[in-house]
Amino acid sequence: MASTTQQIQTPPGRRFRPRSTGRAGDRIFLGLSRGSGILLLVIMASIAVFLSYRAAIAISKDEGNFLTTFDWNPAGDPPVFGIAVLLFGTVVSSVIAMVIAVPVAVGIALFISHYAPRKLAGAIAYVIDLLAAVPSIVYGIWGALVLVPYLEGLNLWLDQFFGWTYVFEKTEIGVARSLFTVGILLAVMILPIVTSVSREVFLQVPRMNEEAALALGATRWEVIRLSVLPFGRSGVISASMLGLGRALGETMAVATVLSPNFLISLHVLNPGGGTFAQNIAAKFGEADAFGRDALIASGLVLFVLTLLVNGAARLIIARRKEYSGANA
Repeated sequence: MASTTQQIQTPPGRRFRPRSTGRAGDRIFLGLSRGSGILLLVIMASIAVFLSYRAAIAISKDEGNFLTTFDWNPAGDPPVFGIAVLLFGTVVSSVIAMVIAVPVAVGIALFISHYAPRKLAGAIAYVIDLLAAVPSIVYGIWGALVLVPYLEGLNLWLDQFFGWTYVFEKTEIGVARSLFTVGILLAVMILPIVTSVSREVFLQVPRMNEEAALALGATRWEVIRLSVLPFGRSGVISASMLGLGRALGETMAVATVLSPNFLISLHVLNPGGGTFAQNIAAKFGEADAFGRDALIASGLVLFVLTLLVNGAARLIIARRKEYSGANA
């Protein structure tokens, strides 16, 4: 007996778009969805235009080189300011945070999704989600009162055994208000985000893939290496980019912990450094009109940097998508 229904097939790689039935609810939903997408683009374009306009005013009056000047004095005569130190500090602290947080977060996510008993996994997942809700200023206070004093011993140990790498050589005396401390604090802050998203991705791995690997004699680690990680690679990248976005733009926690200066040093254990968000938060209130334009110019660079990072992540995800098995 022939089936009365017909299966609609779409070419591979092309989304299925159902035809409108003409109902009022469908038209309203379509209009709201389309309007939301357009509104988002308008907001992003408005932000970009505003930042570009105010940044152009400041850069046109800057007597130094905006990209290479190691100073921030918009109120001087002549006004001089540059983003070299801020760009270096933002990138270095975020890279340190990612190097520390991503492997730990992926390990926690794998433990919750594939190793821990259900009750223990639920409790750990609840604690991780709770950490994501802690305000950044609380992390900043904890970092200033607990992390900074107790990291001095770790800094001395790194200097003693890894000072030969130049990066971990401590050449200045002072408390641990450095980019390395900021990186550790940011790692703690982005850990819940990366863990939560990675956990949900790992839980979506098709059960038949894992069972097939076990049937072929694979161990638990081989199942994770051959089935779970390839499937969840795109999701882990997305989670990492979400964490990186928070690390790049974190303000109050960094401002509470860091001892800012306008010097670029590869000695990450030395006190000092600076980031875009920390510099804007610290100087926006006392700046005059031109100084605020200068801060907005640095905000424009952070805006562009974030867009580039997310764009690169999208390209990586698109290239890995067909390998992940998510479309199967």
